Amino acid sequence: MARLNTADGEVVIHVKGLRNAFGAQVVHDGLDLDVRRGEIIGVVGGSGTGKSVLMRSIIGLQPPQAGTVEVFGEPMIGRDDYEAQQVRRRWGVLFQAGALFSTLTVAENVQVPIREYYPQLDDQLLDEIAAYKVAMSGLSPEAGPKYPSELSGGMRKRAGLARALALDPQLLFLDEPTAGLDPISAAAFDELIRSLQRTLGLTVFLITHDLDTLHAICDRVAVLADKRVIAVGTIPELLALDHPWIQEYFNGPRGRVAAEAAERVAARETGE
Repeated sequence: MARLNTADGEVVIHVKGLRNAFGAQVVHDGLDLDVRRGEIIGVVGGSGTGKSVLMRSIIGLQPPQAGTVEVFGEPMIGRDDYEAQQVRRRWGVLFQAGALFSTLTVAENVQVPIREYYPQLDDQLLDEIAAYKVAMSGLSPEAGPKYPSELSGGMRKRAGLARALALDPQLLFLDEPTAGLDPISAAAFDELIRSLQRTLGLTVFLITHDLDTLHAICDRVAVLADKRVIAVGTIPELLALDHPWIQEYFNGPRGRVAAEAAERVAARETGE
């Protein structure tokens, strides 16, 4: 049974009391976070606040020292591997820089999770599915037989996204998806994520430091500081708080430029 929040709808990810430590270094202590179905939530924080560690704890790559993690209402810590796999097949992950297998083509990379969960599928069907996912990610058909080393940074990001979409996930994890991209490519990637989220009904957990991304596509933003999530809300709601890091991040020069750009885009879309 999925956990429900009667005020705000179904909670897809529920993190409670999370503690992560590496030796004497405590990264998270008492961290709580709920992610709602169908939203794009951006996760931000300063260097060392454990944004990627949080994602890795949710997807099972970083076992925490304490706390609980539920995804789709199912506990993820200490689960039988088979039971955990039944939940994992419902999400896709885009790691930083794509994390593609260098010895496999783009199409073969996309087929990796499909082969794992559906070993009975024949090669022709696998090729067709891979081609479809490559097209969904905005790559041309010519990208399928290429190796990661033959792709630009932006194309590798899209190839990684194609693989993340391989199993028709309901939940998508994105770790710094626009890092290293030029502004035009980053904006195009943001628009692709928003389009896929709307078309496929995805819930998106997005780690980023890109203020343009936060303004352009995130429904809510979770702020990591002081070893926990100190605030979650829309950007206007966060700006109403007096926490120094939040004010410096969103109200600094780059934050103001991103906000003004978002306002211009919104005005064009509404015809004002």
